[in-house]
Amino acid sequence: MIKNETVNALRFLSADSVETANSGHPGMPLGMADIAEVLWREHLQHSPTNSQWFNRDRFVLSNGHGSMLLYSLLHLTGYKLSLDDLKNFRQLHSKTPGHPEYGITDGVETTTGPLGQGLANAIGIALAEKVLASKINTNKSKPVDHKTYCFIGDGCLMEGISHEVMSLAGVLQLNKLICFYDSNGISIDGKIQDWYKDDIRLRCESYGWNVIGEIDGHNRDQINEAIIEAKESNKPTMIVCKTSIGYGAGSKQDSESSHGSPLGEDALDELRKNLNWSYGPFEIPKSVYKDWDFKEKGEALENSWSEICEEHEREDPEKAGLLKRLVSGDFPKGFFQAFENHIEDLQENTDAVATRKCSQIVLEFLKEQLPELVGGSADLSGSNNTITKSSIAINSDSSGNYIYYGVREFGMNAIMNGMSLHGGIIPYGGTFLVFMDYGRNAVRMSALMGIRTIYVFSHDSVALGEDGPTHQPIEHLTTLRSTPNMHTWRPATLVETAVSWKKALENKNGPTSIILSRQNLNNFPVDSVSEVEKGGYFVKYSADAKINLIATGSEVSTAIESSEILKEIGLTTNVASVPCLEELEKNESIYKKIFSQDSINIVIECSHPNSWYKHTDKVIGIDTFGESGKGNQLMDHFGFTPSKIAKKISELV
Repeated sequence: MIKNETVNALRFLSADSVETANSGHPGMPLGMADIAEVLWREHLQHSPTNSQWFNRDRFVLSNGHGSMLLYSLLHLTGYKLSLDDLKNFRQLHSKTPGHPEYGITDGVETTTGPLGQGLANAIGIALAEKVLASKINTNKSKPVDHKTYCFIGDGCLMEGISHEVMSLAGVLQLNKLICFYDSNGISIDGKIQDWYKDDIRLRCESYGWNVIGEIDGHNRDQINEAIIEAKESNKPTMIVCKTSIGYGAGSKQDSESSHGSPLGEDALDELRKNLNWSYGPFEIPKSVYKDWDFKEKGEALENSWSEICEEHEREDPEKAGLLKRLVSGDFPKGFFQAFENHIEDLQENTDAVATRKCSQIVLEFLKEQLPELVGGSADLSGSNNTITKSSIAINSDSSGNYIYYGVREFGMNAIMNGMSLHGGIIPYGGTFLVFMDYGRNAVRMSALMGIRTIYVFSHDSVALGEDGPTHQPIEHLTTLRSTPNMHTWRPATLVETAVSWKKALENKNGPTSIILSRQNLNNFPVDSVSEVEKGGYFVKYSADAKINLIATGSEVSTAIESSEILKEIGLTTNVASVPCLEELEKNESIYKKIFSQDSINIVIECSHPNSWYKHTDKVIGIDTFGESGKGNQLMDHFGFTPSKIAKKISELV
């Protein structure tokens, strides 16, 4: 048994915190403590007094159930996490939630828990570093130059997302990514040998990774040598570490009983005896704190980086200015005014055009203005129209600004989250709206973290046509709008699409989904761009009308035509476009006008109606799956033509 007090402090802070909470996962911290001690004390470049130092090495705990290991590391090295915070583990409003949460705990780089996504985030972080380094660094000065380290467990590698993202990381040769696989052979259900027998070496090597080990995850020298070797590789590295879950905890060592439950008093006593730990709960010797304290070293690293930045500025003032802007998160001077002028100019385009094409037109402008805007698509670049004339593919040899993700929707979304978390990059990625389901949990995680990830979802209704119900979204808008902190824009015109992008860029505190049509939509003029930004406005309005037709996306022009038909039979109606319900709800005055208590309010949307029932009880939607057929035939079949909508409205009123 290892009786080094410096490393065992990690073990006992973790085990005692879990015991105090009577909830948690002590086994992994006990098993990975030796690896963590070597990495954090000998290799990780970070600054506890400034957790946002831009060139810090990033550390991601993908097996986030072992969160107490990370909290113990942050506390001991000097981050803003007190001993009382550790004692408050898993309690309401604490800084030490059950799984690490971005924005809650100083020093936590990403929210982890859903296994495999932390690994994907780490790959996104490493990719962001590579892209920025190529834009910023010179031959002499390298202000963007850091590693990304990631702890993963068996569960992370079992999850399908691990295949998606590790495959791409190998292709892109993200050599500054170093992962540690906690190979302990135990999951919640017990010994994994009966359901998991992947040859990790062969698997990783087939992805194009460098593989080191299997090493003894409790042997300090082997761990240190493996990290040194990994730093020299031109590939991403997987260090396979053979460890014992619940290390030192007597009969609970190498057992699922230490995985997801407190050890209990007897096992804790045995742990103290086995590791010769003579201190009580949360009692850490001053000598151990001194061993761990990294504040002065971190400040010295920051000072050295500042000198590199000064040299970089002398060498290339333009790149240095770009770095400062990207680090601060600011946009170029005058950007939004130029964008607003561009949006006004777009009003002159009166052609019928699909909003997926509108999005591409807007992106052509944005990509020329914003080098930080890095896009991609899950094998649908030409369908999502996420690619532009200025798009340059990112590969193993070049930085570029466009990522061919391949058929990896889940991986794409989680990688984008990592890029956003890194800073200096605004990621966007496209797929069909129906395939949001494949990447759904990563969409949720970006909303949970409150980070700027932009999702471009095209082919937004049954109108996409012959591909049939497997490709036709029904419930997806409802799902997105039900997600806290998500803004969902479904534009109807070129101007509305441009506003969608503007609001997505401005929204630094959460993700945005931009929902786009496959089919061409009839354009209509907009009186005021600022009204569109409020999330809803009247396209057609008369004070005498007592019926409000409220529509989004492709149904707005249909509502306008239906309004003309209704006028012929004596029904005067207003027409409102609501491209973003979340934005509209924040603007009370226009909301109360569109959903007026003095009017009959009828929503028209070729999607499941559940998004709207808290606003009105009259919704013309679709609550069945689609059909295979031509798009215009399906719109007629499901009743979304002007004449059929007009008939439904006359029946409703």
